[in-house]
Amino acid sequence: MKFSKFLIIKIFFILISSQLLFNVSKANAAEEIKIIYNIFSRTIKVNSLKTFAEEGYSTKQLKKILKASGSSNKEIRSVLNKDFDIPITIASKLVYSEIGKIFLTRLSSIIHPPKADDERTGMLALRASVVQGINIGNGKINLINFFEGYPTKTVILDVNALSKVMNKVESISELLEFFTNSPLEKIKTN
Repeated sequence: MKFSKFLIIKIFFILISSQLLFNVSKANAAEEIKIIYNIFSRTIKVNSLKTFAEEGYSTKQLKKILKASGSSNKEIRSVLNKDFDIPITIASKLVYSEIGKIFLTRLSSIIHPPKADDERTGMLALRASVVQGINIGNGKINLINFFEGYPTKTVILDVNALSKVMNKVESISELLEFFTNSPLEKIKTN
């Protein structure tokens, strides 16, 4: 009896001390998006972008950035609120597939954590953001949920890298359509 009591106390002590010594803080959602264009950069708060997407209200700084895009507020809100209905199991299969790895690796040159020196770190952050974003959206994901699910406080959006990719495809809608329809149909049947 003394041995089992001692063992229980020892296990309890190990569990408590491991929580104190190896306490890893929970990864927070992205709070800001840092848009980089050549040598210039601007920062947008994810909350202000979410407010704009939901209510149409924008801060002065966000208005300047949105005006520079050359698109109407209605178009931008439509893009931000566009939901993609993707079950989390299918999304998980997609982001862990070979085509998913290639897509996320390429996308990691455009969207990545600050100070990320390699494509793999960016790919892992994107993968986590997709899965967490779908979880936040209850089976649906949009750009706001994606950013809310990003595992670092700041998300870097490199406009130069985005421009290079956009020059290779005719439109972002073709790219989104390809990656949301084609692979999903193959995964749904497996």
